[in-house]
Amino acid sequence: MKSDISPSQPSLQRPELLAPAGNWECAKAAVENGADAIYFGLDRFNARMRAQNFTEADLPQLMTFLHRRGVKGYVTVNTLIFPKELAEAQQYLRTIIAAGVDAAIVQDIGICRLIRQLSPDFPIHASTQMTITSAAGVEFAKSLGCQLVVLARECSLKEINKIQQQIAQQETSLPLEVFVHGALCVAYSGQCLTSEALGGRSANRGECAQACRMPYDLIADGEIVNLKERKYLLSPQDLAGLDVLPDLVKSGVTCLKIEGRLKAPEYVANVTRVYRQALDGVMKELERPNPLTPFPTREGGIKAPLSVSERGWGRGQSDQEHYNLEMAFSRGLYTGWFGGINNQELVHARFGKKRGVYLGEVTRIHNEEVTVKLEAPVKPGDGIVFDCGHPEAKEEGGRVYGVVSKGKESVLTFGRNDLNLRRVHIGDRIWKTSDPELDKQVRQSFAGENPQFQRPIDLEIYGEVGQALIAIARDKLGNIVQVESAISLVEAHTKPLDTDRLQEQFGRLGNTPFCLGQLTNHLSGAIMLPVSELNRMRREIVAQLEELRSQPKRWQLRFDVSFQNLLPSSPTLREAKATSPSLIVLVRNLKQLQAALKAGIETLYCEFEDPRAYREAVQMVRQQKQNSQLPTIWVAPPRITKPGENWILQQVRASEADGYLIRNYDQLQFFAADRCIGDFSLNVANPLTADYFQQHFGLERLTASYDLNITQLQDLLTSCPPQWFEVTIHQHIPMFHMEHCVFCAFLSTGTDYTNCGRPCEKQEVKLKDRVGSEHVLKADVGCRNTVFNGTAQTGAEYVQRLIELGLRHFRIEFVNETPEQVSKTIHCYSQLLRGEITGSQLWRELKLQNQLGVTRGPMGVSALRS
Repeated sequence: MKSDISPSQPSLQRPELLAPAGNWECAKAAVENGADAIYFGLDRFNARMRAQNFTEADLPQLMTFLHRRGVKGYVTVNTLIFPKELAEAQQYLRTIIAAGVDAAIVQDIGICRLIRQLSPDFPIHASTQMTITSAAGVEFAKSLGCQLVVLARECSLKEINKIQQQIAQQETSLPLEVFVHGALCVAYSGQCLTSEALGGRSANRGECAQACRMPYDLIADGEIVNLKERKYLLSPQDLAGLDVLPDLVKSGVTCLKIEGRLKAPEYVANVTRVYRQALDGVMKELERPNPLTPFPTREGGIKAPLSVSERGWGRGQSDQEHYNLEMAFSRGLYTGWFGGINNQELVHARFGKKRGVYLGEVTRIHNEEVTVKLEAPVKPGDGIVFDCGHPEAKEEGGRVYGVVSKGKESVLTFGRNDLNLRRVHIGDRIWKTSDPELDKQVRQSFAGENPQFQRPIDLEIYGEVGQALIAIARDKLGNIVQVESAISLVEAHTKPLDTDRLQEQFGRLGNTPFCLGQLTNHLSGAIMLPVSELNRMRREIVAQLEELRSQPKRWQLRFDVSFQNLLPSSPTLREAKATSPSLIVLVRNLKQLQAALKAGIETLYCEFEDPRAYREAVQMVRQQKQNSQLPTIWVAPPRITKPGENWILQQVRASEADGYLIRNYDQLQFFAADRCIGDFSLNVANPLTADYFQQHFGLERLTASYDLNITQLQDLLTSCPPQWFEVTIHQHIPMFHMEHCVFCAFLSTGTDYTNCGRPCEKQEVKLKDRVGSEHVLKADVGCRNTVFNGTAQTGAEYVQRLIELGLRHFRIEFVNETPEQVSKTIHCYSQLLRGEITGSQLWRELKLQNQLGVTRGPMGVSALRS
């Protein structure tokens, strides 16, 4: 397979194609199918700890292999780093930088700072785990020293274009990368606490348990809603940006990323090849002098799903690509959020696992034969599964033995005893899950030792009679070599060296990483050189280019610095111990606020669905007088801010509250002149991150990350001034925070807020999981949904220890509690902070789970993360 070699116009940048690699075979599959770069994790600090991953010892060999093939390699360091891990992380980063890796993909703000301390020029890519959705987020990443930003997958094409426009105007431009294919998390990356809450496995630590792929019942106003076979309410279809590639190229994104470090090499090869060929085709088309409109859109525009039961086949190349992608891995393929929000299509909710290509419905079952009206081709040897609408149960399936066409229908037969046809019903859907022929083709694409994907080199040939022949070769990465003949050129009497003969000899590049691109002939006169010498020169060009390419990148690496240079100055406990502990209460409605005021709480946080209600909340607080001192009220903007949503922040500020709870990068900018407290969503997990927010943004306090257990929290409090922090000791953990609106998708027929009828304002909704727990669902003003853990959780037993460490600010949060429950809970925690009851007594009193924040999480020390 050869790379498309047409030169790009300067106005249109060809995006880099970035493929995943969970192991050596996947790396080879990516390279041989046209990836420009791969990303991979090592055995620590990466967001796919379940992948096989590479080791630090693999790095030199891996980088040599990649660079020799003209491919870049990026290491993922895309998890939060805890205080005691900084020394290990520093050594790990030194190894990565010294090995000549091309960039690190990073989530943790402190780690960005540490990389910049160790190396002024090593490239940092801001991971999608940083939850960047706006120009302000890009500017924040740039201020940290990042060279590229991976945008949140929830950004539409319109929003990507808007971000590009804004960062260009503000002169804060950075290259932007987007995911183009693969599994879609339903929650914003970096903001999902579900695996933590339900099983002590943090997604921010690479241990996601995929709770979004599980079935849930929808409960509205106490009644289960009959959604028939739709139970996978939080499982999006897989992303496929194939149909919007021209729009992505025109948007100016620098890199297109394929998801899948947990996937097999066949998946990597298949998907990479489809996007390589499609991207080369798009570039060729867009670079024509007068491109017409060569990209027909499916009916329904880019929002129409790629995998629907009504679809036939036979639309040429495009259809073959879609078939290959569906066979690689598919829960249904869809353009995700690229076309904007369509809550009726993102999540079909019928299954949460791999399916493949839809073949049709069973119309007849007779004598061990199954009749189906085929919607896609099937042949003997293909594997199929029967879908009766219960994917959680064991499903019937097997290899097809024979296919006989009968008019518009086809009869499928199977090996004896392969299937229990009593469990197959008329109307069952049939999916093709395996195509051995395609698998064989895909595996051959990366089999053997010889390079199969070749990248172009351009040659310039110079020479005249009596002089040596000079060949100058350049690759697309800027490497250049010059080779001279050992024999002088002589006058040719027959068959002089013309362009055709030069192309024929220098183009014989089989079994090398190269193919001949442009050859420019500058020879003077009719001259000749023996073919054997031309062949020697060609081999020399290949050897020298390979040698040049495989040199490790020489990044600057400082050995006279350490993470310790970035630590905040040693904390003193004297100042903290002079003040008594205070209880902060976060409420989510006015009745809860009234109860908190009656209880005498002096610091109040409000997080309401409608920010316009904050004004009334502020007035209610200002009318209270307690000990001649008014309580302070702080209000929270939504967790996510996208382009064009500053009107929401203006509504929040119009409340004229005492201060604001900061959740994201836009809010750091917008509320810069106001009193601010950083919330948990800023993911402060180590002293380097805490120090950055304190020094650069003047936040009055920071909320410690919900990913910290008691030991890690103690480490944070002893490595920073404890008065910098507040800790949430009672809450319903916010598990999923998502663009997907469950209210709109399943309680309306609308696609978004413009036509859904706002069921979120009329109904109390919960999601019931497989073990019977009912989790509260709330929408915010941006129509984003949060699923709160149904059980409140407490860290009460650790409060005394935290007070001894100098912590003075303790937060408790309410979701849907009654005013009576609010009053009782506040009373218990007030007693706890005054030392009148113990944490165990409080826990028994409130019958809560005995952990802080999350199951086996922030306070219960987990064996997984100790």
